[in-house]
Amino acid sequence: MNAPSLSPSAAAPVSGTDLLVWVAIPYICLAVFVVGHVWRYRQDQFGWTTHTSQLLEHRWLRWGSPLFHLGAFMVIAGHVVGLAIPDSWTEAVGITEHAYHTTAVWAGSVAGVTMVAGLGMLCARRLLNRQIRLGTDRSDKILFPLLSATVLLGITATAAHNVFGAGYDYRSTVSVWFRGLFVLQPEPEAIAGAPLLFQLHALTAFLLFAAWPFTRLVHVWSAPVGYLVRPYLVYRRRTAQAPASASRRAA
Repeated sequence: MNAPSLSPSAAAPVSGTDLLVWVAIPYICLAVFVVGHVWRYRQDQFGWTTHTSQLLEHRWLRWGSPLFHLGAFMVIAGHVVGLAIPDSWTEAVGITEHAYHTTAVWAGSVAGVTMVAGLGMLCARRLLNRQIRLGTDRSDKILFPLLSATVLLGITATAAHNVFGAGYDYRSTVSVWFRGLFVLQPEPEAIAGAPLLFQLHALTAFLLFAAWPFTRLVHVWSAPVGYLVRPYLVYRRRTAQAPASASRRAA
């Protein structure tokens, strides 16, 4: 489908509220993200884990965790391409705008449904199992609603505008604003006129970044990638030796 393009210059004029919401708050969240990780690593290395509850319940976890992580990896990859890579780059390698949006919409929908299914199982498991519910700490009570809101807003925005709607080219607005933050050239006007669902999705995502260092999400940076390249461990069987007393009796 061909999505209409909206240039940043055609967006709504920038107001003080726009500067607060689309410049100040994202930079505050990014600062908390960085400083919070440094603090957490220095002060709470023993708590730098997933806080797994597998011993309490594993049937729902066996399905929910793989679905959530697979969907999350696909969603993150799609966001990296859609937000960090300008449309001029993809067109330069022969990917037309129509081909990109068609692929992004359907691949993103599959990734979103997979992630929502896994997250739903994990949330239901935590709510329905009394032992797990009682073991839920304050950080989880913030993380799960915030993560759920971010995911649901993203998939709802995609469905409402690009699956069932006329189409919306977020790469000419939301992506421009997102990249501008990281090169210290913020363009709040690029997102000020975006649809509300995209704005809410972006805002909750940055709030999730701010909460990240203080939740179980820190385990992302401790993925056991080294296991893929480490050398094999060689185990040798130790030869059993007869007890000295038995040897004396035999003599």
